[in-house]
Amino acid sequence: MDSAKNLPVAVIGAGPVGLAAAAHLLERGLEPLIFEAGPSAGAAIEQWRHIRLFSPWRFNMDAAAVRLLEDSGWESPRPTALPYGGELIDEYLAPLAALPAINSRLQTGARVVAVTRSGMDKTHTRNRETTPFVVRIVHENGEVRDHTVAAVIDASGTWSTRNPLGTAGLPAIGENSAADRISSSLPDVTGRDRASFAGRRVLVVGAGHSAANTLISLAGLAKEEPDTRILWAVRGPSAEKVYGGGGLDGLPARGQLGSRLRRLVKAGTIELHTGFGVASLKALDSGVTVGAVDGRTLEADVVVPCTGFRPDLDVLRELRLDLDPAVEAPRELGPLIDPEFHSCGTVAPHGAKLLAHPDKDFYIVGMKSYGRAPTFLLATGYEQVRSVVAALAGDREAADIVQLELPETGVCSTDGGTSCDVPAVATPDSAEAGCCAAPEPVLVGFPTGLTHGRSGEV
Repeated sequence: MDSAKNLPVAVIGAGPVGLAAAAHLLERGLEPLIFEAGPSAGAAIEQWRHIRLFSPWRFNMDAAAVRLLEDSGWESPRPTALPYGGELIDEYLAPLAALPAINSRLQTGARVVAVTRSGMDKTHTRNRETTPFVVRIVHENGEVRDHTVAAVIDASGTWSTRNPLGTAGLPAIGENSAADRISSSLPDVTGRDRASFAGRRVLVVGAGHSAANTLISLAGLAKEEPDTRILWAVRGPSAEKVYGGGGLDGLPARGQLGSRLRRLVKAGTIELHTGFGVASLKALDSGVTVGAVDGRTLEADVVVPCTGFRPDLDVLRELRLDLDPAVEAPRELGPLIDPEFHSCGTVAPHGAKLLAHPDKDFYIVGMKSYGRAPTFLLATGYEQVRSVVAALAGDREAADIVQLELPETGVCSTDGGTSCDVPAVATPDSAEAGCCAAPEPVLVGFPTGLTHGRSGEV
């Protein structure tokens, strides 16, 4: 960054990882310029504020951000408590964004639509490394502005680009036409969105923790609204992966989630349909018909798409990226997080070196850095940005020394969930032994996780 040291560093996204990046930049004496597409910091989390995280507060706060907050007299939440998404915003992100050092550098309602090098597209090479970046912003009033910056940290996440319901990575036939029958990925079925689900036929599609959380919430709704019918469709031959490791899970709330879900299916409260790859949706006046690849059909009033997310790479089209061909993460990171083989806890600590792209001083961090892999933890993102900012500041020693403490887990890699941090359901139920019960957990790689991947049956 020497040639552009008087320019700010663009941070795309004001979620937990984006604001952590800003805090680390400030500690290093660098100038952050934060762009948030939503109306406030943590806008994506606002959509699932009713969800409780699996991981306790101590894994969900960044060290530099905490130091900045403590200087203002802020009091930290209890480290062992499990926060709801709303608490993560209200007790951490909102106070952090309100600090003058952050607030004066934060632009909300500012959607990034393109990132490039000043005066050159991706085909130009000469002087590329010393040429500043240009970040194009569309503001909520329609104004378009270009900002010249020394470096770019993309922490924009993946919430805005969910995976389609159909197989093979494509929307099911008729999926777009049936959009009015498809809910958000994490609806508040017992609160804000209750009217859309009470007394209706609800089909949940997906085999991740988002699906598990929604199904359990629907079961609670059905107790009060007996006409509510709950259907669950998964592509795989069983739901064992979703039931998870029970008492062996290093995050107890997550283990309880799978155990409770297993009981609801066994009791018939939830109607499970396995091997159901969605091929088509046909919207009718009375609901929607969902067809499977094998010809089976299900009738529902509303479909909940718990199919995971993918990164929006269109805005980065003019940059030189080096992405893993499978999961669309940085190439060197991809094999470490591929959900075919890894869960959250089996991912080695990594920083700027593994996150680098051919375009120098550009980094993708946070959930977006994991591409299509659903195994991201906030603690991982915080260590990413600490390392990346050290690299931008020229401290290669600090950038290359990466350390990460993760809870043991054997259950976080799934076919279409969201990040491993969310969601969880608060329940006093004790965890039952599930598919992953074993006398001695088998540790692999960085020894914080159990042998488990998308294709793993323990």
